[in-house]
Amino acid sequence: MRYELIIFDNDGVLVDSEPISNRILAGYLTELGHPTSYEDSIRDYMGSAMHRVHELVLARSGRQLPEEFDDVFHGRVFESFRRDLQPVPGVADVLGKLTADGVPFCLASSGSHERIRVALHTTGLFEHFGEERIFSSQDVGRGKPAPDLFLHAARVMGADPARCAVVEDSPLGVQAAVAAGMDVYGFTAMTPAAKLQDANALFSDARELPDLLTTRSSNL
Repeated sequence: MRYELIIFDNDGVLVDSEPISNRILAGYLTELGHPTSYEDSIRDYMGSAMHRVHELVLARSGRQLPEEFDDVFHGRVFESFRRDLQPVPGVADVLGKLTADGVPFCLASSGSHERIRVALHTTGLFEHFGEERIFSSQDVGRGKPAPDLFLHAARVMGADPARCAVVEDSPLGVQAAVAAGMDVYGFTAMTPAAKLQDANALFSDARELPDLLTTRSSNL
């Protein structure tokens, strides 16, 4: 037996975007009068949908972010992505191996559809997915840590949630996968292992993932 579906997060798992986007987010929030360090941004917003940024800022300051916030932020991020973004080392080989082995996989990200596609096209990973295997929190309304996105991806892909594995690098993503009743593999390249302790297994190099998936899925 094996997993019916592997669900990959995008930012930090497929593309090395978290340092770029969190530096830009911290700088923009600070510019708007909400002092935020890079470390603050990683702690509070990594892996979350944009609505969480708005909600936390409002709760903490009593002030709403400007209407153009998302557009300005994404404009800055996309410009930087096109200049600097790289795939996570080894992940293209992992996707190629899963394809060769006939293991179904898809992408489910808190990011917008536009953000996902800019990242995948810039890094050359889009060809591994195509339009039909990309899912965004925009599709469900509630982002991580709610399980909605992962459950939606499994439903569209025709997979039993109990036989899905999620690959995540953020505590919010791990929470969402657990809430969805799925196995979850925590990627610790950027996130301390202690913050992903609810994952079924941890790994620090993308190239370790196929063996982990094979070992655990054989026990299903």
